Amino acid sequence: MNIFVGNNAQGKTNILEAIVFLALTKSHRVGTNPNIVMLGKDRCKLSCVVKKDKIPTHLEIEITEDAKKLRVNHTDIRKVADYISYLNVIVFTPDDLEIVKGSPNIRRNLMNIELSQLSKEYLKNYNEYDKLLKTRNEYLKVLFQNHIADKTYLDIITDKLIERAILIYQKRKEYLDCVNLSIHSFYRDISNDEGIKVCYVPNVEFEDYDSETIRKALKHVFSKNYNKELNYGMTIYGPHRDDFYFEYHNEDLKYYGSQGQQRLAVLSFKLSEISIFKELSGTTPVLLLDDIFSELDIKKRNKLLKMICLDNVQSIITTTDLKNIQKQYLKDAFVFTVEKGKIERK
Repeated sequence: MNIFVGNNAQGKTNILEAIVFLALTKSHRVGTNPNIVMLGKDRCKLSCVVKKDKIPTHLEIEITEDAKKLRVNHTDIRKVADYISYLNVIVFTPDDLEIVKGSPNIRRNLMNIELSQLSKEYLKNYNEYDKLLKTRNEYLKVLFQNHIADKTYLDIITDKLIERAILIYQKRKEYLDCVNLSIHSFYRDISNDEGIKVCYVPNVEFEDYDSETIRKALKHVFSKNYNKELNYGMTIYGPHRDDFYFEYHNEDLKYYGSQGQQRLAVLSFKLSEISIFKELSGTTPVLLLDDIFSELDIKKRNKLLKMICLDNVQSIITTTDLKNIQKQYLKDAFVFTVEKGKIERK
């Protein structure tokens, strides 16, 4: 356990952001590279050493105004898919309340980030799906604007899109099923309450998630809604319209839960992912908790720390103070102070 202590705006979150960027090649809080580079500078560099089974791997990302260079063991890596998974992270921030309250795009993005770390096959497949989706949308506009009757090319693209969609649906369903194996126990252990789970909501209904069932359902949906999609000029069915929600005592937590319950649900979701990473990737992810203590009362803080210690997971936690944290958890932790961007071990 590593705890970084300091007042607000001293640089604590920057440390977590750097780690997330090294893991995912993008930030968890901003979407564009210029915001990563320090004001007045034209480039920045991030680097770390990851040890797995005592074998070190050197990761490096260099960011300029017009490029992002990835390196593993000082060798340039061209594809993001070949870089991701060397460092696995699970990150929780105060903004994660939007996972419950925000748009479906936020929840889809979460699934994509986590599954991309867990499966190179998923990342490659999703990237291919995304390219085919853009091509299909563009051709739907061409068909509509030019009144072209022959849609043979569209059917070819659609078949390829469906094949990629099958794996995306299956992986997401498997992933959320795994989350449900333990999310309720984490929620119960922290809050002394039960009744939480996640519910997958694809925008196409399937009786089962075997490949042939999904394939037939998608072919039927695309055939039935051809004119509708033509008029919209876009693909309105598929995993790019997926969603999931948190169910609390058989009700949608977004509408029937307090902000505290919603925050605990997301935290329990993130904690449940630790065992998934262990099982599917063979590695224990680094747990990043940004300003988590300000969101929890004293009892919940110490229950969370107890869980982290028992799980034997490397954790990096930021906080403004160490008050009300039991000494038994601080005893074996590395504590650092952060002031004006400078870090010092206590």
